[in-house]
Amino acid sequence: MGIMRVMRADLDAVVKNDPAAKSRLEALINHTPFHAILVYRLAHELYKADLPIIPRFISNMAKAWSGAEIHPGAKIGKGFFIDHGTGTVIGETAEIGENCILFHNVTLGGTGKHAGKRHPTLGSNVLIGTGATLLGPINIGDNAKIGAETFIIMKDVPANSTVVGVPGKIVKLNGKKVDLELKPSKAGRKEA
Repeated sequence: MGIMRVMRADLDAVVKNDPAAKSRLEALINHTPFHAILVYRLAHELYKADLPIIPRFISNMAKAWSGAEIHPGAKIGKGFFIDHGTGTVIGETAEIGENCILFHNVTLGGTGKHAGKRHPTLGSNVLIGTGATLLGPINIGDNAKIGAETFIIMKDVPANSTVVGVPGKIVKLNGKKVDLELKPSKAGRKEA
């Protein structure tokens, strides 16, 4: 899929998910997290071309403008939406599937204990609430919902689940209420 199609899907995600965006034009002009995503898309292409310094520089400019820090090495699927980007951090080895939603102050970060793959992998259609922190090379399954202020370190989240709390616990799985602990990530066993 071409970069223009991906950016169009990102713009459509803003119009779909942000009630304040009354049109594509308004979203294009006024939605600063979308600006961060646009810059990320361009910086990612430069990053893949192995250009030094420039991708990180333009990413830092977008962070100053939007408040959202997206490393150009991250891999992000189409239809990506960040609401109120301030404080959002997406690390270099993070991977995000299609049609994912992140609210402000979300961190997809590392623990400082891993080499290589250090950041979370999100499936498609994942929603992460305000202030949630996900750390390490963990996997978040398709259609998962992570509640606001939830903290997850080195624990995988199954598909079709809702996780809340500190530490995060599964409160809904496949449409049924549950009370389950998260399981340690298999990736966590490959520490540096």
